[in-house]
Amino acid sequence: MKRYVLNTIIAVSLSLTLTAPAPAQLDILRKLGKTMEGTKQIAHFKIKGALTETPTNLPPLFGSEPPLSLKTLLERFKEARHDNNVVAVVIDLQQAALGFAQLQEIHEAMRKFAAVDKEVYVHADTLTTGTYAAASGASHISVVPTGDIWLVGLYGEAPYLRGTLDKIGVVPDFEQCGDFKTAAESFMRAEPSEESKKMTGWLLDGIYEDLVKIIAESRGLSVGQVRELINNGPFSAEEALKAGLVDSVKHRQDFTADLKTRYGESIKVVTNYGKRDMFEMPKDPFAIIPWLMQLLNPSPKVYAKPSVAIVYVEGAIMPGTAESSPFGPASGAYSTSIRKALDKAADDDSVKAVVLRVDSPGGSALASEIILDATKRVAAKKPLIVSMGNVAGSGGYYVACGAETIFADSGTITASIGVIGGKLVTTGMWDKLGVNWYAVKRGEMAGILSSAEPFSDAERAKIRHYMETVYETFKKHVTDVRGDRLAKPIDQIAGGRVFTGAQALELGLVDKIGGFQDAVKFAGQRAELGEYEIRVIPEPLNIFDLFMGGRDKDDEYLGVSISAGLASWRTPLDLAGLPLFRAMLPTIAKVDPLRAKAMLRALQRIELVHGEGVAMMMPTELVIRLDAGKK
Repeated sequence: MKRYVLNTIIAVSLSLTLTAPAPAQLDILRKLGKTMEGTKQIAHFKIKGALTETPTNLPPLFGSEPPLSLKTLLERFKEARHDNNVVAVVIDLQQAALGFAQLQEIHEAMRKFAAVDKEVYVHADTLTTGTYAAASGASHISVVPTGDIWLVGLYGEAPYLRGTLDKIGVVPDFEQCGDFKTAAESFMRAEPSEESKKMTGWLLDGIYEDLVKIIAESRGLSVGQVRELINNGPFSAEEALKAGLVDSVKHRQDFTADLKTRYGESIKVVTNYGKRDMFEMPKDPFAIIPWLMQLLNPSPKVYAKPSVAIVYVEGAIMPGTAESSPFGPASGAYSTSIRKALDKAADDDSVKAVVLRVDSPGGSALASEIILDATKRVAAKKPLIVSMGNVAGSGGYYVACGAETIFADSGTITASIGVIGGKLVTTGMWDKLGVNWYAVKRGEMAGILSSAEPFSDAERAKIRHYMETVYETFKKHVTDVRGDRLAKPIDQIAGGRVFTGAQALELGLVDKIGGFQDAVKFAGQRAELGEYEIRVIPEPLNIFDLFMGGRDKDDEYLGVSISAGLASWRTPLDLAGLPLFRAMLPTIAKVDPLRAKAMLRALQRIELVHGEGVAMMMPTELVIRLDAGKK
């Protein structure tokens, strides 16, 4: 395999330069060496699908484009702001699938172009509540005639699987620490408790208020006007123009013609501005040989300047090590991989500060403690700053408790300080299949996590004691680091309660409202750095690492899957693999992908609890639709 890959790369690369006669080769190299210095450009960005947090260096595989990371996108925006040849920016985000915190960061990044007198244009066929809120950060929004703006508000829902478990003969038996720690309700109930309803209400209120404020400030409208507009949506393109939601209604060719009229016929639109492709031949002929050598024998980047390191905690927090394959790196935040990354950042003298970027709903209590312990070793040597993404709840908040300063977007979903524990009793399911199990045990507590029967009184008392120990440890971590910054006693903040970033700031659970770049800049200031590099630890794997055996085991990869295939979800019961689910999933995934993913994430909770008995997870799999159901 290795020889085949190397030969293919060499053949393809050399054929680009060696198939023509010598004079023609030189002419090709001269043309490749010409730069665009002095050519005025419009930078074009297309945001399609979901944004990941962890960057990747992988090329398209099997026809699937690797996901764009938020860090990479923000860096490309920054490059366009500082590029004197870029006179304006066009952004296509109508197919973007953004979390609310990501939406806010992209919105703010658009508004930063005003500081350098560069217009930002958004042109679309259709925009939803989420994509419109992001687009409102642009200088000019244009929609095609007969297009539409689905500005209709927020819609939240969560799956409750008790009916499904009843049908297959499975009985859930769970305990919780905290009245608002409602994560087990997905299995225990067919509908939410009153506490869950109340918490969902204040969460959506906070996000909705932020959404309205963003649009109002950006479009020069009052909060009341925006609320009224949302209540009367959706809008045709012409109605949106009349209401002041967009600035023009034009077909794409007319929109492009207007740009050329304004910036000149010679203006060049650079599609995918700032995109880096390791397989693209460099324009400088003298760089071709080093480029080939790097392709054939890639080496880690050498950092000459002091750096701020970024370590990612993305996805469900799980114990162990991330494993990758040619079909994509592992999905989830694995404690061993993250611990090694943090230890490397702590021991590397060139790293002067660390930003822990968290986008996680929590998971394993043990894995969360391992990560937290590693963050404390970093904080003992250099500034450690936490930057929260879309979600940093339960275990995702737990791992942030070693940081001196926590940044969150106002729409970040965070806190959920609480613990759940339990198991699923599957005897009824096996009875329906005609399978009987004969059990033998030695030790009174040997069957505490057995799926054969519910907890006995003694077992329930033991599991409750264990959960309460973990819960008290969780609260102590919070009070130790937050201290008098907390606005209320910890028991009035904990109990599983979930808050937006803005609400968490008022309660003292976070320190600053700001995005990823704000946190990185603050980390550089805390380390008293002038110029510095931004470094991801560990470096994302590239295609050669995946196909040629990976890296040293002490430098494990931390990442997210390229294709989150629904069929890859597995639980101890393998519910996703049952014929009923296998038959339904392909259809559900296409017809209602948000609900399908929420249901499968709920099933994944079973795996975490089954493995340890106790877990720290967000309450239910709440799906907040920024598209209000419009596909």
